[in-house]
Amino acid sequence: MKEYYTISEVADLLGKSKETLRNWDRSGKLTAVREPMSNYRVYKKEQLKIFDELNFLFNPTEKGNEVEPERKYSVLELFAGAGGLAIGLEKAGLNCVGLNEIDHWAAETLRINRPNWRVIEEDVRNVSFSEYKDKVDVVTGGFPCQAFSYAGKKLGLNDARGTLFYEFARVVQETQPLICVGENVRGLLNHDGGRTLEGMISILDEIGYKPLDPKILKAIFYKVPQKRERLILIGIRKDIEMDFSFPKPYKRIYNLADALKKGDLFDKDVPDSPGTKYPERKKEILDLVPPGGYWRDLPIDIQKEYMQKSFYLGGGKTGMARRISWDEPSLTLTCSPAQKQTERCHPEETRPFKVREYARIQTFPDDWKFAGPITQQYKQIGNAVPVNLAKELGFSIVNFLNQVYAEYNLQERVQDYNQMALPIE
Repeated sequence: MKEYYTISEVADLLGKSKETLRNWDRSGKLTAVREPMSNYRVYKKEQLKIFDELNFLFNPTEKGNEVEPERKYSVLELFAGAGGLAIGLEKAGLNCVGLNEIDHWAAETLRINRPNWRVIEEDVRNVSFSEYKDKVDVVTGGFPCQAFSYAGKKLGLNDARGTLFYEFARVVQETQPLICVGENVRGLLNHDGGRTLEGMISILDEIGYKPLDPKILKAIFYKVPQKRERLILIGIRKDIEMDFSFPKPYKRIYNLADALKKGDLFDKDVPDSPGTKYPERKKEILDLVPPGGYWRDLPIDIQKEYMQKSFYLGGGKTGMARRISWDEPSLTLTCSPAQKQTERCHPEETRPFKVREYARIQTFPDDWKFAGPITQQYKQIGNAVPVNLAKELGFSIVNFLNQVYAEYNLQERVQDYNQMALPIE
């Protein structure tokens, strides 16, 4: 059993910065101790009992989220990207009967890896999904957050026209799944002062779905070696009176070594692959940054050279000139691993993570191939939902559907997946 937690681990568990924890240490709110073997400053597990949100660390009867589907359940996915969410749902036992994606290379990735999936490479605004009405259990989608038009105090579906959430809601209304699942970045909580999310909730209610309180899932709690967060918005069809339980967090937090080296997450070291490089001067600067360090670890003159005007603006900017260490989870991956604001430098070699390393950090399987030029591959991976996070969410969906089908004595909604046709208008 784990008895000590590093400052970095506790910061991740609580969603606080390491600087906040250091302030707590100085004020006596949470005082770090010396770990007997390493002499590093750490926290004893018992010290964390003061935080209600860390109660799961002390629950010895905690079980995993895994559950077996009691029949075939079907999913229609919009904005499918490179398949992170779809693979995870598939691993949980759900069947993707249709995936819509406008980006050519992402759609090609889906086709290459799953020739049996029905991939609709088309602008969602030009597709009718009416053939799926009453035939799919779940509609999912990672729609972008776009500001709405506010015609009245209570936002309606028509006020969202022109946004991709409108299309998500339109497809849900068209197909009438038992449950719909939207995912987005944490920033949606505060987008347009919170009004965008309020509008989405209002629209789900208008089209006949009971919206649950939005939930932020931290990927590091779900077997993902990355500090990534996703906002999950769920609607349950109003004629279904059944609770939905989000996946329980796991006690173990995986780090970069777990992602790239043989261990519990992967049965071999990460395979080699292409990757981008830093410009020569940038490489010279990042050579000076230690594992786990960032721009503040540089000599002051180089800090000023590298940061330029940002040097004088204040704030942490801890993603700049950032080298990840083996013993911490990666910071959130972006669509470009070498851009200045969000460097993700390898712990030993002065270079960005390669494509397969990127994929590992997102928990894609090694045999999942990415189509297109290398810049497009990075983009697909950086935009994806981590596969393991999607799988844990999938178990929650399966558990919900098992209960619904048993309670309401429903028949399978799609009898023959292979005969499913999708007209494009």
